[in-house]
Amino acid sequence: MSTKAPLALRLPMHLPKASRTPKNPTQSIMPLLASCLYPIEGLAEMVTYLPISSPFIRFAGRYVDEALGVAAGYNFFIFEAALVPFEIVAVSLIIKYWTDVIPVAAMNVVIIVLYGILNLFAVKWYGEAEFWLSLGKVLLSIGLILYTFIVMLGGNPLGDRFGFRYWNEPGAFNEYYKTGDTGKFLGVLAAVITASFTIAGPDYVSMAAGETINPRKVLPKAFNGVFYRLTAFFVLGVLCVGILVPYNDKTMADAFDNGKPGAAASPYVISMDRLKIPILPDIVNAVILTASFSAGNSYMYCASRSLYGLALEGKAPKLFTKCTKNGVPIYCVGIVLVIGLLSFLQVSNGASVVLNWFVNLVTASQLINFSVVTFTFIRFKKALAAQGIARKTLPYRSWFQPYIAYFACVCTTTMAFVGGYTVFLPGNWSIPTFLFSYTMIGVFPVIYFGWKFFHGTKFLKPEEVDLVTGVAEIEEYTRDFVVIPPKTVVHKWCQIIFE
Repeated sequence: MSTKAPLALRLPMHLPKASRTPKNPTQSIMPLLASCLYPIEGLAEMVTYLPISSPFIRFAGRYVDEALGVAAGYNFFIFEAALVPFEIVAVSLIIKYWTDVIPVAAMNVVIIVLYGILNLFAVKWYGEAEFWLSLGKVLLSIGLILYTFIVMLGGNPLGDRFGFRYWNEPGAFNEYYKTGDTGKFLGVLAAVITASFTIAGPDYVSMAAGETINPRKVLPKAFNGVFYRLTAFFVLGVLCVGILVPYNDKTMADAFDNGKPGAAASPYVISMDRLKIPILPDIVNAVILTASFSAGNSYMYCASRSLYGLALEGKAPKLFTKCTKNGVPIYCVGIVLVIGLLSFLQVSNGASVVLNWFVNLVTASQLINFSVVTFTFIRFKKALAAQGIARKTLPYRSWFQPYIAYFACVCTTTMAFVGGYTVFLPGNWSIPTFLFSYTMIGVFPVIYFGWKFFHGTKFLKPEEVDLVTGVAEIEEYTRDFVVIPPKTVVHKWCQIIFE
């Protein structure tokens, strides 16, 4: 699952005010899940065939065009780097739940300095820390789902057995911009677009392919696990949000529309306050704060290493290959910290506005990632056919290909262009919103054609694609791999759970 905090903790913060809880909330996310799960299948086929580091970026260059790999690499870097200021803004917003005495600028400075220290001097503890923090997020998500089930049945200090009350009053389908069915459709569309910000998984799973033990056995399980985790945490989480909080909740409206203190209150915290549950709201918000800070640190690490990888391959200035004695790419970390300064936009524009800007930017970038993955798979499959490699010989095969690949490519590409549609509605025009929504759609082709023009790269024909290099080595490794049995019962169960 993604390093982002679970959708249930984030979704209401970013939805347009007219569409915060569409009826049945799962209706707004299931089409999105479908379009994002389909890239998993194609990516799983390619990665299990040839497990390498940063595969979806390198496959784009190897199976399609070197320029496409470069454009995908920079897009992924921008995607990760833009999430750093987003999380800084989110952390300062969460802290406002307790107090608004601390100036926003001061909080931003403290967070940026902490990120710098952690990435420059404490990076050796990064993996261990992220494991435990991620485990905390999972436990929190499970606990909040159970919380919803208990309180909706009357297990709360007020004894209020509210069930699905808010699906009937004020209702579930809230109209957006227009009235009637058109307004309801626009509301669901806005919800789907915003929800796509939090959908990640296949790209993150694939990034570690080159460092995975026995990848041809482990990776198919990992990719399949993405489906179950998305279903459990995202769909159930959104369902819980719609149960706990009505879309016209005053606390939420004040947070979105007026930027009042307490804007960081998640729907769970809002419901706990309403039901007069003591202490628990502070605990939940504290865990959310930790999750958000952890996510920002993760993005700092991933963004700096993405840029470092581009530099090592000669696709970014050589300056960015400079490392400290501990192996930390200091200038890469520095440039990501500079990008983090964009968080100061909230000083003059308000946190909720700036959060939505970054949501728009990251969403477009992520959908472009998915488009690249699906298009690369289409070319990969054509290359297999052209070079006489039977698809049945692949270690992992997905169903209904290449049809779902075409469907996913069209869906993700269309969503990338539709993502900022609200800015074109009469009375909604905003230059910053337009730029954050469509910058990556303009930058991506500029990088692609610019690299192609200056370096003379070639769009590969199916018979020219390299499907051989590195495959013999991974096949030999797989044949010779010896499975080490778990030492204890605890190890055995941990292996079963985490695989």
